[in-house]
Amino acid sequence: MNGDTRELPAAVPPAGGAPTAPAPAAVPAGPRRAEPVASVVAPPPPRVRPGAQATAAVVGLLAVVALWLTYRVFVTTVPGQRLDELAFFGAAYGQGRLWQVAEPVLDVVSVAFVVGGLGAAMAVALVRRRWVLALQVAVLVGGANLTTQLLKHQLLTRPDLLPGWNGENTLPSGHTTVAASVSVALLLATPRAWRPAVAVLGAAYTGATGVSTLIGQWHRPSDVVAALFVVLAWGALVCAMTPASSLDVAPRRRRLPSGLPRPNAFASPGSSVLAGLLLLGAAVTGGLALAAGVRLAEAATVPIAEDLTAYAAGVLGVLAATAVTFALLLLVRQATARPAEVVPRSPR
Repeated sequence: MNGDTRELPAAVPPAGGAPTAPAPAAVPAGPRRAEPVASVVAPPPPRVRPGAQATAAVVGLLAVVALWLTYRVFVTTVPGQRLDELAFFGAAYGQGRLWQVAEPVLDVVSVAFVVGGLGAAMAVALVRRRWVLALQVAVLVGGANLTTQLLKHQLLTRPDLLPGWNGENTLPSGHTTVAASVSVALLLATPRAWRPAVAVLGAAYTGATGVSTLIGQWHRPSDVVAALFVVLAWGALVCAMTPASSLDVAPRRRRLPSGLPRPNAFASPGSSVLAGLLLLGAAVTGGLALAAGVRLAEAATVPIAEDLTAYAAGVLGVLAATAVTFALLLLVRQATARPAEVVPRSPR
C-alpha cells in the first residue's frame, strides 16, 4: 500500500481576522508582594550650642571683673572718690527742673513693679511653653537684686579717703538693679523676633532710671554702673545655662517639609545691627566720659566747672554702660537660644 505523500494545506485563519494568539499561561494564585514605602523620619530634638553657652559664661565672668574694677577704682582710691564726689555735687545744676522729670521715673520702681514685671516675663515664658525659662527669669531678678543688697550693705565698704565724712557705701544702685533686671527678664522671655524691640525699650528705661538717680543725688555714677554689671553677670549666667527645652523654635514658614528649620531660619540681622549701634554709641559716650575723667584726675583745665564736667561725664558713663549691657545680653540671648544645626537623616 503506497503512502500518501501529498503536503497538507496550511491552516487558514478565520475570515477577516488576524491569526489567533496563544492563550497566556495561567498565573498561580498567591499573596502579592507589597511595594516598599519610604519611612517618615521625625526631626531630631533640638540641641544646645556649647560654644554659645561658653561665650555667655565668659561674658558673665567679664562682668564680674568689671564690677570689681568699678568698686576698686571709684571707691577705694582717692582719685576715684574725688571724681564720684564731683559728679555727685555737680548734679545740683538744673536739678529743680530736671527733678520734675526724674522723680516720676524713680517712682515707678516699687515692689508692685517688680512683681508685675517679673510676672509678665514668667507669663510670656509659660505661654511659649518654656517652663524652665520661667524659673530662670525669676532666678535672674531675685539673684541680681539680692546680690546688690548683699554687696551694698554686707560685703563692700566705703573708706573715708577724702576730707570730711563721705557716708556709707551706696554701691551698687538698688533702683537701677530693679529696672535693669526686670527689663532683662522680659528680654530673655520674649520670642526671638521681639527681642530687639524689647532691648531698645529696656535700655531706654534702665538708662533713664540710672540717670534719674544721679539727678536726685541718690547715687554716684559708679553705683549705677556697678548695678548694670551685676545684672549683666546674672543675665549672661542664665543664658549660659539655657536648656534644650528653652531653645527657640522656627516658625512654620521657615521650616522644610521634613520639619527641620531652613538654613537661615534663625538668622537675626536686626539684632546684630542693633547691638552694633549700641556698642558704637557706648564707645563714643564712654570715650568722652573717659577723656573728661582723665583730665579731671590730672587736674587739667576743663572748659566748664569741674563738678559740672564730672557730672556730665558720669551721665555719659551711665549711658555707655547701659548700652553695653543690653547689646551684649541681646547678642548672648540670641546665640544661646538658637538650636544647633542638624544634618537631615535619610529614611531607611
